[in-house]
Amino acid sequence: MNTPLHSLADIRKEYTLKELDITTTSDDPFAQFQQWFNEAIGAKVPEPNAMHLATVSAEGHPSGRIVLLKGLDSKGFTFFTNYESRKGQEMKGHEFASLTFFWPELERQLRIEGHIEKVSDTESDIYFQSRPRGSQIGAWASPQSTVIESRDILAEKQHQLEEKFGTDQPIPRPPHWGGYRLLPHWLEFWQGRPSRLHDRIVYKLTEDHTWIKQRLAP
Repeated sequence: MNTPLHSLADIRKEYTLKELDITTTSDDPFAQFQQWFNEAIGAKVPEPNAMHLATVSAEGHPSGRIVLLKGLDSKGFTFFTNYESRKGQEMKGHEFASLTFFWPELERQLRIEGHIEKVSDTESDIYFQSRPRGSQIGAWASPQSTVIESRDILAEKQHQLEEKFGTDQPIPRPPHWGGYRLLPHWLEFWQGRPSRLHDRIVYKLTEDHTWIKQRLAP
């Protein structure tokens, strides 16, 4: 049964847990992210590395899905996927994308915008070998984002690959699978506050590759 519209309008929460002061946030957005991420882990947020990845098609149509953050360094945020998937094709044709984290247990949201690059083959190989063997098989078995007649096709392919690689043979990384890194030029840290007067601190990358920090109106 669909929820009546008037009931949806009544769903609301007053945010009161924390505040965000521009004078106490780090001047380095990566350090600020690491602090918030550690606090999300401490708060036992389910899958704190889950993030919404938004991409754009050649026709300018946006699409989004949840992926998992698997790396962070001074350049950007790294995740892994099938290069031939819909998101892979869209990132190939349009190098800009965005990420969104939502940690409701802390009443926090984080939005990140930047351009996409592939990580090195070596970095992709290292991460692929760290994955569970079943996930390695899955990367080979799934023609991600393509139409298939039934799940039986995946099960049969999985069985074939398990026989091919056995139980001890190392599984190589598929050539169609690997990592991307989003190099940010804009990050917004959002902290829920009472009366919808939320705290928003934004970091912008300047032309001389330094960060400026500003407060935005909610």
